[in-house]
Amino acid sequence: MSTNATQLRQSGRYRARKQSGPVVIKPARAVDLKNILDPGSQWSAPFRPMGANSSATDCTMSVGTCIDMSALTSIRNIDTYAHTVTVQPGVRIGDLVSELAEHGLELSGGHDLMSRTVGGAVAGGCIGPSFGADGAFFGSQVESLKVITPTGKSLEIRNDQKNLLYAFRMSFGMLGVIYEIKLRVRPIRMFAVTHRRCSFDQFSAVAEKLAKIDVGLKFFLMPFRDRVYLDIRRSSNDATAAHRIPWKVKDWGESTVLPHVFKSISRVVPASGVRYRLIDEISKITQGLVNNRLVKSGSNSTALMSSARNGHTAESLLYSTWFFPAADFAIVVQAYREFCQRVHQESGFRCDMPTVGFRVARDDSALLSPSFDEPMIALRAISTQSKGWENFAIDFGDFARHWGGSPLFNQTREVPNDYPAQVFGSRLTFFNKIRRQFDPNNRMMNAFLSQYFL
Repeated sequence: MSTNATQLRQSGRYRARKQSGPVVIKPARAVDLKNILDPGSQWSAPFRPMGANSSATDCTMSVGTCIDMSALTSIRNIDTYAHTVTVQPGVRIGDLVSELAEHGLELSGGHDLMSRTVGGAVAGGCIGPSFGADGAFFGSQVESLKVITPTGKSLEIRNDQKNLLYAFRMSFGMLGVIYEIKLRVRPIRMFAVTHRRCSFDQFSAVAEKLAKIDVGLKFFLMPFRDRVYLDIRRSSNDATAAHRIPWKVKDWGESTVLPHVFKSISRVVPASGVRYRLIDEISKITQGLVNNRLVKSGSNSTALMSSARNGHTAESLLYSTWFFPAADFAIVVQAYREFCQRVHQESGFRCDMPTVGFRVARDDSALLSPSFDEPMIALRAISTQSKGWENFAIDFGDFARHWGGSPLFNQTREVPNDYPAQVFGSRLTFFNKIRRQFDPNNRMMNAFLSQYFL
């Protein structure tokens, strides 16, 4: 989308000009948001908020006005007694984790894609290898929110307003713009880490057990090498304090080295057979090194302690995430391997990055949570190559729906218009009712979201 970036003045006053097309505005204060969303403002609907702009879909796009929240980066208050932190939505998750660690605190869940903003993680969906009483999604940690409604009014949503809080978590910016967030945090806790390498058959044999027990599970699938690399995290009173450096090296290898190397290989090695053999060998070596040799214990403060602007997966690569019932995953993972091999044979395309997966615990803290009713396993297909990706995403969507997959509107590509109603049922109906009350004139609705929401 072609946009003209517009910076708001600190006074909250705007440049006197007529809006001629899609624009991006970067507010510096909450009052700026009120002025932008005021029905009498010069800015055109639809209004779409965005943070790190890491969405895999067009949910943040607008033909009217995009509101870039990345300038609202204040960490307002860290309460070490009540174990809460109050932040603005533009704070990067990685930066928040670093600041909390200075106070002996950490987020109460494990999360991926640390370069995302807190606001985007709350309004969208952010997952990771969480376990214990932790919510599966980032938004489950929210204690209260302050928002500007689609009509420009301020609103505070407290923890005792359950229905509203459940609606605003994973609301994808359709109910208003979040400008302040209070999160529940906790003192730093240690966990033990076990890494395993196995075949797809071996993984399938233990998948049902892993889905039922209380562990944090992250894994990497290599369908063309019959390899699965497991990262299993468990609560442990015996786990020793972990240094940050091994976790930084692990994150660097998985999130930075592989994408950059694979992009370079794709440019200089034209023969696909040679290219993919080389890519798979590098993946195998990297996974073996960063997972099996480096980390044996950790905490959410060390495991999430990554640079906020390293160009992580969501910002620099093509990806699509689907959620599958954990009870069926022993069969789904085998079917996924066959699916990848079949697509490659028929089209010549395959993802060059390993597919990343997570065990996602049951989490009913948001109306549109994919794991509202049962534990799920998330599969995130990732590629550095754009040629052939769109067709693969369509095929991946067909595969996922066949196996009862659930979407996440900011991360899941190629979802048919009528499919969310089948998945979310009455919860989608209830969300739509709340959405129409907050935004009867569809001021926060773009063409992408209007496919699924009334």
